[in-house]
Amino acid sequence: MSIISIAQIIISILLIAAILIQERSSGLSGIFGGGGSEFYHTRRGLERVMFWGTIALVIAFAVLSIYSSLILKG
Repeated sequence: MSIISIAQIIISILLIAAILIQERSSGLSGIFGGGGSEFYHTRRGLERVMFWGTIALVIAFAVLSIYSSLILKG
């Protein structure tokens, strides 16, 4: 296994965890309408860090995927 493959696996696990942590309407609160997503609010504090961290993980995963596909072709 190459370093790029290991990095992709680690980033994908972190990305899944970050998305699941941000999910608001999961569980019983979402079923009964307690998700709180009926109104707009700004992200603050840890929520903002998680949002931008998730975007950074998506970009890193995409760059690694494109890079590994270019290496395998060439």
